[in-house]
Amino acid sequence: MEVVQVLHMNKGNGDTSYAKNSTVQRKIISFGKTIIEEALLELSSNYDIDSMGIADLGCSTGPNTLSVISQIMDIVRATSGHLRRRVPEFRLFFNDLYSNDFNSLFMLLPAFYKMLKEEEGIGLASSQCFISGVPGSFYGRLFPSNSLHFVYSFSSLHWLSQ
Repeated sequence: MEVVQVLHMNKGNGDTSYAKNSTVQRKIISFGKTIIEEALLELSSNYDIDSMGIADLGCSTGPNTLSVISQIMDIVRATSGHLRRRVPEFRLFFNDLYSNDFNSLFMLLPAFYKMLKEEEGIGLASSQCFISGVPGSFYGRLFPSNSLHFVYSFSSLHWLSQ
């Protein structure tokens, strides 16, 4: 089952919920998929990474965040297998403004972790996935030096232009 479907089942069902009104963001994400794939293939081909730091700037509260992360993890796992390298552990950082309710996103994590274990083979025997929320503006410094390998942002510029 696709990650968005699993996560939507666990999200609020109100007509105004993000889960029912996130199709625009999902379309924007689908346009960027090729760019993400190319960047990750180049990164994985040029570097043997044991612990991969990935940041989503402007993660919001909905299931699209975890859908993109799932796609990124799939690409890295496939590339690692193709290159006959060990799949790295994943350190995932979700960033948004201080006013973001990270709890909405974090409530989706049990279903996400379960999906990773069942469908993707992520568990004690393979790579691990560590998720953190990082509140703050990306106009300032958010992360320590040399802690990230891949950073992406969808729709943030749209909101900044308002």
